[in-house]
Amino acid sequence: MPGKLMVGRVVPSRGLCDRAVRQPLAPSRLRCAGGSRRTAAMAALRPPRRFFPPLCRAFSGGSCQRVPERGGERRDAAPSRVSRFCPPRKSCHDWIGPPDKYSNLRPVHFYIPENESPLEQKLRELRQETQEWNQQFWANQNLTFLKEKEKFIDSRLKAKGLELRAESGQKATLNAEEMADFYKEFLSKNFQKHMYYNR
Repeated sequence: MPGKLMVGRVVPSRGLCDRAVRQPLAPSRLRCAGGSRRTAAMAALRPPRRFFPPLCRAFSGGSCQRVPERGGERRDAAPSRVSRFCPPRKSCHDWIGPPDKYSNLRPVHFYIPENESPLEQKLRELRQETQEWNQQFWANQNLTFLKEKEKFIDSRLKAKGLELRAESGQKATLNAEEMADFYKEFLSKNFQKHMYYNR
């Protein structure tokens, strides 16, 4: 947002050219090898290098652990490819992965420090559970949306006596006014579900 200072942490992202992804959040305390703490805070543009370690740094210590992969138990309706994302074993930071194929959300792989306290462990596990629930919700919601949208378009085209594909082979579509009926119907049908999600 123009004129607004973004405070966040840059974490490596596995993608084109290994570009970094900025995750907006309040200045946080990060634990690295040996239990040392350092503040990771930066401005949105040209952040000072002294506030955070270089991206993709490999630490020689053995105190860094990764959260076990849990992609296989996430959902049945919309299986994910998130489990293919795997941060370096020696990384001692949270990593943000590429967008999930079904939920369109970027999963976070939480770092587990060697001397993690019971309270820190509980917080991390709650964050993991919340993330998995959020991924599950939007994966299923997006899948439902696409199926119902396809069904709506097919029914409208058949009612007009039109083929599902034009002579050129391109898939036939509806105009914006016709699609507005679908969006309104979908939102009304899922009103309670969205309301419970935002509670």
